[in-house]
Amino acid sequence: MDSGNRMKQVCVTDVPNCFISDHEGFTGTIKNYTKDFVVTEIDIHQQLVNTLVVGPQGIDQPSADAFPAKSKINKKCKQDSTIFPPDIDPSILVDRDLRTLLGLSVYEELERFLITTQNDSDTKKDELNPQTQSPSPDMSLGSFPEKHQRMAVHRALRHHFPSLMTVTHQFEIKVRENPDYQELSGLVTEEESEEFFRFIDAKVSGSTYTFRPDGVKDRRTAVHHFLSRRFGKLVETKSFNDPGGTVISVRLRPRKRTNDDSVEEEVYTAFTLRKENLETLEAISYMAATLGAVASDFSYAGIKDKRAVTYQAMVVKNVPVRRLTEKAAALERRGLRVTQVRPASAPLHLGRLAGNHFDLVVRHLRLHAGDRGQGAGQRGGVAGAVERAVENIKARGFVNYYGPQRFGVSQSVQSDRVGLALLKEDMVGAVRLFFTPESGDEPHNQAKRHFIQTENAKESLVLMPASKARERLMLRALHRYGPGADGCTRAWLSLPHGMRVFYPHAYCSRVWNEAVAHRLATLGHAPIQGDLVWQQQDPKGDMGESNPPQIHVVSSEEERDGVYTLAQVVLPMPGNTVTYPQNAMGAWYRERLASDGLGDGRFRITGLKLNLPGCYRPLVVTPRNITHRLQERREEEEEGGCEGRGVEEMARRRESEKAPLTLVLNFDLVSSSYATVCLREMMKCDV
Repeated sequence: MDSGNRMKQVCVTDVPNCFISDHEGFTGTIKNYTKDFVVTEIDIHQQLVNTLVVGPQGIDQPSADAFPAKSKINKKCKQDSTIFPPDIDPSILVDRDLRTLLGLSVYEELERFLITTQNDSDTKKDELNPQTQSPSPDMSLGSFPEKHQRMAVHRALRHHFPSLMTVTHQFEIKVRENPDYQELSGLVTEEESEEFFRFIDAKVSGSTYTFRPDGVKDRRTAVHHFLSRRFGKLVETKSFNDPGGTVISVRLRPRKRTNDDSVEEEVYTAFTLRKENLETLEAISYMAATLGAVASDFSYAGIKDKRAVTYQAMVVKNVPVRRLTEKAAALERRGLRVTQVRPASAPLHLGRLAGNHFDLVVRHLRLHAGDRGQGAGQRGGVAGAVERAVENIKARGFVNYYGPQRFGVSQSVQSDRVGLALLKEDMVGAVRLFFTPESGDEPHNQAKRHFIQTENAKESLVLMPASKARERLMLRALHRYGPGADGCTRAWLSLPHGMRVFYPHAYCSRVWNEAVAHRLATLGHAPIQGDLVWQQQDPKGDMGESNPPQIHVVSSEEERDGVYTLAQVVLPMPGNTVTYPQNAMGAWYRERLASDGLGDGRFRITGLKLNLPGCYRPLVVTPRNITHRLQERREEEEEGGCEGRGVEEMARRRESEKAPLTLVLNFDLVSSSYATVCLREMMKCDV
């Protein structure tokens, strides 16, 4: 970044504006209509979720060049009806997920490792003295700090490469030869060994697997002994005569039920949701009511804007494809459209997306008050101002603030204050902040006001609209357990994890916004000694909690030589595992957290089962694939407002005045970056 570039700073309530470009900007309005703000999620395969190609079996079919040609190892993946429905080839999903989880280079190295271990295994089988065999080598797959990532890697490896096993040391996953597989493959064919281990991994209670006929009794006895010794608690075996010879049948023992174990096998259905002028959680509430599910059955990669048309990926648990398809028309009547419905193997996790694509319309473009140009001359000035703004955004990006919607734009008590109360484990205070009403007289405000005044959760629940899913969940728990400390804790626990963690994350986001404003205002635009920089092969990738960067501390020599740019500088989101800058910003973080009573770095809320490890966020983000065009639009013409107006009157109006210019913008942002913040940098004003 050009160190001579001057910085404008305008502090606002939620988002401090530290601009990094000095163009003049312009004014305009956004979200005049819901369709002016269209957000489309980009999945981890870099596909727009509303344009997925769904094959006849319901699986997203990757394009021919999505992956390299499958090797002979890939071809060994067999269909297993115990894991996926019988008409679905699981290798499509598993192969795709494993490549995504590991990255292409690690995946290819894993294939080479498997070939090596197979060759070594064949050599060992030929050795006369097993005691002289060297221990099996292992290979590191990398570090996976999130539990759901580790679980996904273990699951995918077990299915894709049954001859290998995974072990975890702290966050690192290593892979090595599976000795159980090697022992069994010495008694039966390799194909049977693979099929058996996938059968075991599926854990479908009561299912059976039958080995092929074997006329050698000693070998059958050895197989029985192996299965009893290694899997005796899971399976029962027996031999019986088959027309082709004697076979061994393995049955997975029935699973013991508990009071809470009403469904043995979880079914997941993935789909794309289109919603308009609805919060994500409000849409989930509608879908849950229609499908006979609960809000916690739905998982998603990110929360989308309310006042917008949005497309996002979702997964619902224990709702089959057929039922969701049957209820599509009922959901459509509520303004919710579900498409690309297909089976899935697991729920989604927050942050599991590459980013979002935005299609925006900014209306009524004008120069800022005091800028040159009026009338037609101003129109020319506006066009120039837009061009300069777009070019600066392309070249320099924008400060990566969290947008005001992160905190609740119109709320009397914003989400970060609730989050701070939770971090301090003041459950009663957090509940009262959560139910603090706004000044309006809408039904949900009346219900909140009634609870604050009376603490009568039952009466407040009657007043609370059905669309307010979070409020109703908490009121039910408060009615059952009371408004005391224990009851308030249980009320927070009644919310799904994604809803609970939103509030502490909002507090951390507030601190991050203040930190980046302080960093740019006091330390400038060039990386300095003690800054943290991001070192990763793909600098355009997502850098959320699900994809942690390699952090490096800038040295004095690197500062002097200008080794890094501002685009590589990151600041930490507060948490239990992050490193803070080793310069004045480190002291700023300590003082800022201490001022809120968090001086001990407390980011674990045991009572709510929440742990905030923290993450790193780049100071600057640059939109990708940005395009724009200016056009003349009269809203009454566009929205059908010409009805009832005479043609001559409209013609006279065209002659008397020019329609204001409208800006149409299209661009991509990495996940957790805000289009409204990007617009603020372009326009140099709040939007």
